[in-house]
Amino acid sequence: MTDRPLAGKTAFISGSGRNIGRAIAAQLAGLGANVVINGASNRQACEDTAGLVHAQGTESLIVMGDMGRAEEIAAISKAALDRFGTIDILVNNAAVRPHKPFLDMDESDWHFVVDTSLTAAFRTTQAFLPGMVDKGWGRIISMTGMKAIKGYFEGAPISAAKHGIWGLTKALATEFGPHGITANAVSPGQTLTEGRDGTDPKKLASIPVGFMGAPEDVAAAVTFLASPASRFVNGQMIGVNGGQAT
Repeated sequence: MTDRPLAGKTAFISGSGRNIGRAIAAQLAGLGANVVINGASNRQACEDTAGLVHAQGTESLIVMGDMGRAEEIAAISKAALDRFGTIDILVNNAAVRPHKPFLDMDESDWHFVVDTSLTAAFRTTQAFLPGMVDKGWGRIISMTGMKAIKGYFEGAPISAAKHGIWGLTKALATEFGPHGITANAVSPGQTLTEGRDGTDPKKLASIPVGFMGAPEDVAAAVTFLASPASRFVNGQMIGVNGGQAT
């Protein structure tokens, strides 16, 4: 495998202005991929991510928009396809995780979370899959999460959405594997994202390696799944959690 195995390919990463999404963008660019960067509102953060992509010698496109809204996803998808022709690597990363007691929720609370994560994954996958099928190659990688799979306390919508993404991943793996397209999920454990304390002894005690992961650790798993080296990995969920029990 060359050191730029994704040269000529394009990745779309939802929620890639900061944290894990930004790290994924930088690492995929390092393997030669062009990157479509998405954020809901913070354009400067997306510009900063674009700078990391350009430093790797590849192209970027910033497409701002709310992944929870169908009309905005349609515009985002059109802009990406108009610029690059096809999206070869789709990373469904955008999510929101508000906490609220289940009996205090109304349908707007539910749809805010589910639409941003699960329904957005459905919409972007439908938008970009035809090009992958035409090429006979593609990678669909979706983020789940340990607490999402176990069950968030006062977080029913995100747990439901992330379980749904895992089901969608397995269905896509079965249906589109024959077309040269793999679908997998990555489940991050406790990760040092912005504003998170990485020294809390109670949190560290539950992680066998003794430290929280960095966004780059999660991105490394995504990058592997996006690469040609992962061609026989399909319909799987990779935990990046330092050995923490799930």
